[in-house]
Amino acid sequence: MSNLEQIEAAIISLPSNDFEKLRVWFFDLDYERWDQQLERDIADGKLEALAQEAIAEFEAGHRREL
Repeated sequence: MSNLEQIEAAIISLPSNDFEKLRVWFFDLDYERWDQQLERDIADGKLEALAQEAIAEFEAGHRREL
């Protein structure tokens, strides 16, 4: 049995309250990693073209009220 299969089996056997704690922890970790990746992409300039495009669209009056 692989590590992943062992983890899956352990998760399936968790009581509901422990599963909920794990779920919250996992989503928090996922969001944290996503934020870190976004920060790296920003620092590397990977989003600069999108930002410039959005600014140009806004300045050209292409916007809508929310």
